[in-house]
Amino acid sequence: MSGTPQPKPWIAAIHAYVPGKSAGADGKPLVKLSANENPLGCSPAALAARAEAAPAERYPDPDSKALRAAIGNVHGIPADRIVMGTGSDELLHLAAQGYAALGDEVIYVRYGFSVYDIAARRCGATPVVAPDADYGTDVDALLALVNERTRVVFLANPNNPTGSYLPRGDIARLHAALPGNVLLVIDQAYGEYVSADDQDGALALAAAHGNVLVTRTFSKIYGLAGERIGWATGAAALIDTLNRIRGPFNVSNSGQAMALAAVKDQDFVSRARDHNRIERTRFAAAMQALGNHGLRPLPSEANFVLVLFEGRLTAEAAYEGLAQRGYIVRWLPNQGLGHGLRITIGTAAQMDAISAAIAEMAEGAQ
Repeated sequence: MSGTPQPKPWIAAIHAYVPGKSAGADGKPLVKLSANENPLGCSPAALAARAEAAPAERYPDPDSKALRAAIGNVHGIPADRIVMGTGSDELLHLAAQGYAALGDEVIYVRYGFSVYDIAARRCGATPVVAPDADYGTDVDALLALVNERTRVVFLANPNNPTGSYLPRGDIARLHAALPGNVLLVIDQAYGEYVSADDQDGALALAAAHGNVLVTRTFSKIYGLAGERIGWATGAAALIDTLNRIRGPFNVSNSGQAMALAAVKDQDFVSRARDHNRIERTRFAAAMQALGNHGLRPLPSEANFVLVLFEGRLTAEAAYEGLAQRGYIVRWLPNQGLGHGLRITIGTAAQMDAISAAIAEMAEGAQ
């Protein structure tokens, strides 16, 4: 008997996630500003904790009890309302898998995180893309697409890859207008980069309502991208659903140890936030100064800036020119952003070099 197994058609329709590159076309390592990693690294306490982690031959605590308690202590959340994931990516997939299936719809905003499309298709649901508002979230456009088949709404706040941000009032309005049987997933991978005064209120919504799940990660401001650690909080029933289908030992011994130390070092988080704000402001101003050359940096509350190239210098040419100068950033033609570069905020010296290189290319393109 001949033949080969065939995937389900909704699986075959998935375009695999493409991560940020770390090398040029010739394989030469480049300064990596393509994956929104923390240029300050991680907390020294987290590095020290790695050496003290439980041995590799031992399974990790399947429930990450100490880590959940520490996260809960920082955010004022009961530990039993927190679930851990292999990065927040696992939790985004589980949210779709737990609440959507074939024939259902999952909504996200145009220029939203590419994993949302994958998460929807993976469980057989149909992804529905809401129109944007100048690269940001249009709450009314999103709500206009909600119908009896809608099961999940994904919203990144701040958004990746645009950096846009919905304030507290808009988040509350979006949630209030959704039916109670629709799960609102607020992806706060970059939430720690937002000042305490400007928080969007998502954690409070998750604490008070049964249809809000908030996801966060240790990959960004905590600088633990290589350890793959994320967490989510929501109503007890939501957490129970995700616990039923998550990986049984989904956070490693070293990951739990490092994240536990990292979450206790909020001074490091503050330093990283301050560094990001200062360098992001400087870089955005430098790009804004090139407006006469057709460059437009979008407002960002994350640890990157999306720069649009609307003049003679194209995003592709700038991407290649930066690579020739030793830097790799993120060009996203497959997400409809062939005219933009998402540039991670690095060190002061790196941002000065990037700014100078783009200015040189923009002036030379005239």
